[in-house]
Amino acid sequence: MKAIIAIDSFKGSLTSREAGYAVQQGIQQIHPDWETDIIAIADGGEGMLNVMLEATGGKSITLEAHDPLMQRIPATYGISADGTTAFIEMATISGLPLVPAERRNPMKTTTYGTGELIRDALEKGCTQFIIGIGGSATNDAGTGMLQALGFRFLNNERKPLGQGGEILKEIAYIDDSEKHPLLKNAHFIVACDVKNPFYGPEGAAHVFARQKGADNSMIAELDEGMRSFAHIIRKETGKDIANEPGSGAAGGMGGGLMAFLHAELQSGADLLLDICHFNERIVDVGLIITGEGRIDRQSLMGKIPGKILQRGQAHHIPVIAIAGCVEDKDSLQEAGFKGVYATKPEGMALEEAMKREIAMGNIRDTVKLLFVEK
Repeated sequence: MKAIIAIDSFKGSLTSREAGYAVQQGIQQIHPDWETDIIAIADGGEGMLNVMLEATGGKSITLEAHDPLMQRIPATYGISADGTTAFIEMATISGLPLVPAERRNPMKTTTYGTGELIRDALEKGCTQFIIGIGGSATNDAGTGMLQALGFRFLNNERKPLGQGGEILKEIAYIDDSEKHPLLKNAHFIVACDVKNPFYGPEGAAHVFARQKGADNSMIAELDEGMRSFAHIIRKETGKDIANEPGSGAAGGMGGGLMAFLHAELQSGADLLLDICHFNERIVDVGLIITGEGRIDRQSLMGKIPGKILQRGQAHHIPVIAIAGCVEDKDSLQEAGFKGVYATKPEGMALEEAMKREIAMGNIRDTVKLLFVEK
């Protein structure tokens, strides 16, 4: 019997590989003769960089860049073994965890640091870019990133504007005369599983800005700014990104990348699974085990467990899901999972269950039980 183990990270607790290793240990204690293959996986957000580096044999690059509050901090991105492709996880330099809760304000936070990572990779010879845009602290439509690459955003008096979501409503002109010359040879793929438009009730500000620190008045102002900026983009570039699926991802970063860097948005989960050669690795496999920290019906909508279920079904391979917490179990099993199991014991506090060794032990115990039961 051969089993594939491909589990997304238990955020704040275990990496994808750590969770996979715990499953492997549980299987081996019950079925020591089974062959197991762990695939470290992510969906374009947290953990994407490590998965990309592992899958391609790449190397990590560390430099100083600006965080969402324009403070210089160490940041890391990756370059493939052949030196042509850069892997950038936006959250490592423009992510919400980098901003203390009391300072979260998408009117002020900027994606400038993500642009600095792109610039560094361009100057190291990269021409292909894969960028994960999950987990951002920003709602600046990528203007900060573009400023780091030489773009300027001007007001009605043709004066350069600063950073953050607050500038969007003031942008009247876009000056790309000093954009980085190496951009002309660069191709961008964005790992993105969010389909939200640029603005409106389902747009970036209304759906995501509150978790980044915005109150009702800020949300209204940001949405107005996104609407205005979309009009300027259309006027200045001829591109209408307002209703493009994913243009509202990461506070409009998806739209900014589309409009100015001609980026192609792809499903992060599918992109990562393809890079890991998932379909080739499940040939002659008898079981797939997937999961994430919390699984519910949303996991069927473009996230790793749902995508793995689809691929398992296409190859007639049973798929089991495990997660720290499980909701909508009936819906998940109706979708096709052969079993859905929660690893956190009833009565155990979440804070306790998220401790690394305890989380790994809970996974091992759950896996042992499910195979003993079978």
